[in-house]
Amino acid sequence: MQHHRPRRRFSQNFLTDRSYIDRIVRSIAPRKGDHIVEIGPGRGALMQPLSEAVDQLDVIEIDRDEARALQQRFASAAHTIHCADVLAFDFRAIGGRLRIVGNLPYHISTPILFAVDAVWESVRDCHFMLQKEVVARMAAAPATPDYGRLSVMLQYRWQVEPLFDVPPTVFRPQPKVWSTVVRLSPMLRADLRDIGMFRRIVEAAFSKRRKTLRNSLRDLVLVEDFVACDIDAGRRAETLSVADFASLANQVWPRFSACPE
Repeated sequence: MQHHRPRRRFSQNFLTDRSYIDRIVRSIAPRKGDHIVEIGPGRGALMQPLSEAVDQLDVIEIDRDEARALQQRFASAAHTIHCADVLAFDFRAIGGRLRIVGNLPYHISTPILFAVDAVWESVRDCHFMLQKEVVARMAAAPATPDYGRLSVMLQYRWQVEPLFDVPPTVFRPQPKVWSTVVRLSPMLRADLRDIGMFRRIVEAAFSKRRKTLRNSLRDLVLVEDFVACDIDAGRRAETLSVADFASLANQVWPRFSACPE
């Protein structure tokens, strides 16, 4: 089948090595009753084995030429190709208990992660291939160089499990970076009163991460809030755990929720 050249604007780097494709599929461990959603199937390297393993498969491909080729190759009522921008896609509209997979476009990987995070109740698990440095940030522990906003926001709702690294040589064209396959499993947590307040606290703290919390959060958190949460206002954002951020958000939320819009 004739394919166009990979398009840089879509960050198209196609996985071609059969051993790594098989390893990713084994990590996903698809079963007949699973509902799998693949983001950015490209030329179908993962879609082929997944389509053979499950009864229901949705794929989201922004490239119209690739989507058209996939339509011709995978003509099945159980497999749906959505020619769409994943950042505008309504995951909830296609069901629940979704198993989301994909070799994510590196230039928009963080927005995609937050889009999936927003529908976490509809997700059973995720298996993504991302730039190695991004996965390091996702899985980072407090007080380490990679720990930041992405770490906190994802780790509040997800167990982040890096699985294995993937070299650039198994892609065409070859990227300039290594990749990592990561598994995300949603966690049920009931200790947060308002996710919007949590997000505001985390974003403000890490937007000025070299400053102390007293300074970076001065518009949101009062001295007595830090005292109530047993958090030293002289600390910096990267030293706080996910639970610490949740505690601060819960502490200040009643004050902000009582304010008129």
